[in-house]
Amino acid sequence: MIRRTIGLAGAGALALAAFSPLASAAQDAMAGHTNYHIVPGERHGASFFPFVTQPEVEYHAGETLTFDTYHTADVMFEWMNRWAEMYPEIVDVYEVGQSFGGTSILQMTITNKSTGADTDKPAAFFEGGRHSGEITASESVLWLMQHLLESYGTDPEITHLIDSRTVYLRPQNNPDGGSMYLKTAQSNRSTVRPIDNDGDGLLDEDPADDLDGDGVIYQMRWRPRPGTDDRATHIMDPDDPTGHLMRPAQEGETAIWVVQSEGIDNDGDGRINEDGIGGLDLHRNYPENWRPDSGGDATGRGYTQFGAGAFPLSEPETRSVVLWVLSHPNIAVANSMDTRVPMHLRPPSTSRSEERMYPEDLAIYEYFDELGLSITNYPWAGDVYETYATRYGTNQDGSPQLPSPLFGHGPDFGYFYLGTIWYGDELWDNGAHEDENGDGRLDNYDAIIWDQRDNNGEGFRNWETVTVPFYGEVEMGGFHPKFFSQNGPPAFLEEWASKQARFNLQLALHLPELEYRGTTVAEAGSDDQGALWDVTVSWENVGQLPTALRQAQLVKIVREDNAYLEFETDEGVEVEILDPEWRDKRIYADRTLPGETKTVTFRVRVSGDGMARGVPHVSSTRGGVLTGDRFELPGG
Repeated sequence: MIRRTIGLAGAGALALAAFSPLASAAQDAMAGHTNYHIVPGERHGASFFPFVTQPEVEYHAGETLTFDTYHTADVMFEWMNRWAEMYPEIVDVYEVGQSFGGTSILQMTITNKSTGADTDKPAAFFEGGRHSGEITASESVLWLMQHLLESYGTDPEITHLIDSRTVYLRPQNNPDGGSMYLKTAQSNRSTVRPIDNDGDGLLDEDPADDLDGDGVIYQMRWRPRPGTDDRATHIMDPDDPTGHLMRPAQEGETAIWVVQSEGIDNDGDGRINEDGIGGLDLHRNYPENWRPDSGGDATGRGYTQFGAGAFPLSEPETRSVVLWVLSHPNIAVANSMDTRVPMHLRPPSTSRSEERMYPEDLAIYEYFDELGLSITNYPWAGDVYETYATRYGTNQDGSPQLPSPLFGHGPDFGYFYLGTIWYGDELWDNGAHEDENGDGRLDNYDAIIWDQRDNNGEGFRNWETVTVPFYGEVEMGGFHPKFFSQNGPPAFLEEWASKQARFNLQLALHLPELEYRGTTVAEAGSDDQGALWDVTVSWENVGQLPTALRQAQLVKIVREDNAYLEFETDEGVEVEILDPEWRDKRIYADRTLPGETKTVTFRVRVSGDGMARGVPHVSSTRGGVLTGDRFELPGG
């Protein structure tokens, strides 16, 4: 067996204890050191960690963009700015907000500017990077950017999409967390805002420690040592033919190994790595069905939601998303993605679909569920509350899986608050592509078989005896936590990023699209004030979605589709729209369904000796705006 000895200097990333008098001085000394990544925020543990260079990551933008490696936010933002210069007629790049640490969050708008403003067209919104370590989603957004831009002018379908609709793309909504994930051995669930995860009054005082200095936080295992509180919990998995996997000892089995993630007890509370960097969950911070964090229920009898934040939209990253989409109600479809189930994940998150969704809206979602599965071949598609929570039917112990709510969740915000088709898809699958042993689950057994057979065993570090500070001799190993468990090996990145992007592309291609069908003018006689005319305006929805979901109508995020007339007149000529008798002189026509043609007629009086020249307009919150041909009406 391989054995290595790591000295204290080799540990590199060891966090200073919260109570250490050296912490402040050491932090000051290292703050400007180029070998260290500084995590913003006041915390009781270390806020600096050694930079690491992961071979799976590109840290500086090259001449070409390929998807056989992961990309930092810096690289993504560099490419966005390059594309803005290369495609100025269809691309805008801009800051939509700043992160907790003050880093710019960039977004791209893709639409043909010569055919109208982005806000005058039906729109899609795609986001990645909300969870710091779930970077496959960011790559999928970046892949879609490149695909759309390089296909414009050559692919008729994509060209028409960009000419007639708008696509908003945000690849990295959490650049603080994403940078920490790719530039250090650390990882976390979401934002880097300091959080007291273990309830001891200290913030982030016990993060993981890269004890062997290899830049990765693996698992440690050792046999209980005499005279310590070590408690064995695991055995080698007897069903694993590769001899790699461990599992918790079951009833009647004798546990042999103590298993922990790589690190030490920085705060001396008897636990390891229990209060790492941050911990708040941006995907529990949305306003729809938000619930207070653990301990926030004064009665002790209500629901709480771990990671929810101090209040809805307390986090600048989530707030920037919500404020953007609220100020852009033309967005009709969206996907804000994570990893790693994998699944096309949609609302509801707190109830069964049939209990709260309009049947016609649910039918659209179910159509997209099936369409998504046909593109990605994910094993699941459905709602959060039921399908996600019960996808295996039973738990590991054989008990039945039951529906379970998530609060402050993005898909619920998207549908119930905004009335959009909003997914929160999960990419990658820990390498568990197939149920290799037929046990009805996709788990580590299936992952290790695939890794050994199709990935040259590169996703798993074989157990290795290492001598490290504070422990002495332990064994280290396990799946690579970043580029196997949470995200795939780079060789498989483009496959996963592109198939998810192609589903998102289909969401955009299904957007409503209004086409003007003409204006007719007919004499309607006259009265004692002038000539009467009937002006008829028609439009058709040639897209594949209605101009509003029923839910969008319920929450009044959209207005009814409507038509109105604008006039210029000769001197002495007056125009009065008699029908409709509304102050704004618009005719409202509900929503426009796919394939439906709407026709409205205005009764107009023109008085005076001369002409009135009119222009018809159609306005739809999510169908866009149309302008018809000019027409003339003589006075009388």
